[in-house]
Amino acid sequence: MRHRKRTAKIGMKSQHRRATLANLVCSLIKHSRITTTVAKAKVARRYADKMVTLAKKGTLHHRREALAFLRHKPAVAKLFAEIGKQHGDRQGGFTRIVRVGQRLGDSAHMAILEWTGTVPAAPEAEKGKKAEEPKAKETQAAKAKKADEKKEQAVATS
Repeated sequence: MRHRKRTAKIGMKSQHRRATLANLVCSLIKHSRITTTVAKAKVARRYADKMVTLAKKGTLHHRREALAFLRHKPAVAKLFAEIGKQHGDRQGGFTRIVRVGQRLGDSAHMAILEWTGTVPAAPEAEKGKKAEEPKAKETQAAKAKKADEKKEQAVATS
């Protein structure tokens, strides 16, 4: 009997789905917060919680099971070193899903998947805010130009 054996297909073949979910969980481990569709977030949450449960147990066997699913050694190392210890006293519910509205291109319902124990994301702030780019280092020419402008302003004011 196949009672209660349902799998969320999310529009993919099994190998593609497995790889996508492993990548989502690796990204969650690496960045602590990811933005994806609600359907993918709900499925990825199950696997992320299972990975934290493995990390809390912490044996070599559990590390190898996590590596077999994630296939990314740095993510497994961070999972067992930091995230497993961070959720050591919690019995479950290691992730939260915060809905943030619809994507402009195809109106897909979007959500933020993040670890619990962090400050919850404000949906309005995340929706309208663009990612800030790191500032590039100032070149010698730009420094010289700024110095010239300051000299001109000093001459103009005196």
